[in-house]
Amino acid sequence: MCSSVGRNLHGIEERFVEIGKLNREMNISELASSSRGVLAEISVASPKVAIFLCTYHGEHYLAEQLDSFAAQIHTNWEVWASDDGSEDDTHAILEIYKEKWPSDRLSIHRGPGKGFAANFLSLTCKADIEADYYAYSDQDDVWEADKLQRAVRWLETIPTNLPALYCSRTRLVDADNNEIGFSPLFSNSTSFENALIESIGGGNTMVFNNAARALLREAGAEVDVVTHDWWSYMVVTGCGGYVHYDCYPSLRYRQHGFNLVGMNATWGARFKRIRMLWRGRFRNWNDGNIAALRTLQNKLTPKNREILDHFAKARDMSLISRLIHFKRSGIYRQTLLGNLGLAAAAIFGKI
Repeated sequence: MCSSVGRNLHGIEERFVEIGKLNREMNISELASSSRGVLAEISVASPKVAIFLCTYHGEHYLAEQLDSFAAQIHTNWEVWASDDGSEDDTHAILEIYKEKWPSDRLSIHRGPGKGFAANFLSLTCKADIEADYYAYSDQDDVWEADKLQRAVRWLETIPTNLPALYCSRTRLVDADNNEIGFSPLFSNSTSFENALIESIGGGNTMVFNNAARALLREAGAEVDVVTHDWWSYMVVTGCGGYVHYDCYPSLRYRQHGFNLVGMNATWGARFKRIRMLWRGRFRNWNDGNIAALRTLQNKLTPKNREILDHFAKARDMSLISRLIHFKRSGIYRQTLLGNLGLAAAAIFGKI
């Protein structure tokens, strides 16, 4: 499919007319028209944000995601898109936006083909990407116009030599972008003790600085972790950085049948997560996370190295010793229900 896309918009339009596969009856003329929306001039004085967009069979909602970049109040951004082998019209849509947007706004790359986490980390560790800040983006959401502005405003308050990561709450929408609720509102502090157990913010909300990126690059793109967002939270907090959870919903998080990872706020999702826990999935995830964190052992703060040791050792101890060491580690989740589940998992050796 990629090789059949012409270098000019006319050729792309003709190809899309032939295949007619765009979702929700959006033909290529409509898509091209939407891509002509006004892009404000870049303010060279404002920090540059590199948006890491990972795609895989994303033709259904990708155009809306890209249009929401163009609508950002913070205009100094560029998109690095990594496609993980899509066989639908994802690559063609990216080519259209690359053609219609100003030069250097969008570059397209081939992903490693090892899943979404590896794809995001491949961009994070790509040496030739240089910016002031970096934002993860899924392929099917809609960013609020002030998403980057809010993130940059907070990140600019943190000294550049200190790792810093912004994340936020989200507004949940259905496949047709109709509002259906919000992600949970967290009020407990962000910390390594929390990061060992859960990810407080979705990757689609995350924006981080160069000091945080340097740590992620040191660990490497091949590190074996469950998700890039949970990993980022662990790395930044573990190495003494700052994480800000914004209660304001910075994007419209689309829930649909094609989600690789969806919101876990529904009771159905909670029961599914409980089943996974009792089958040992959560314990296996922690095996990988602990091994990954050991690669940054020298960058963890002394306190957090001690916390990690207590956490790692407790998992293989007898009941009483296990509970004592978990208590010493200080691990906690953000909600009461979550902490009750954590206590049960600790008792039955499922952590």
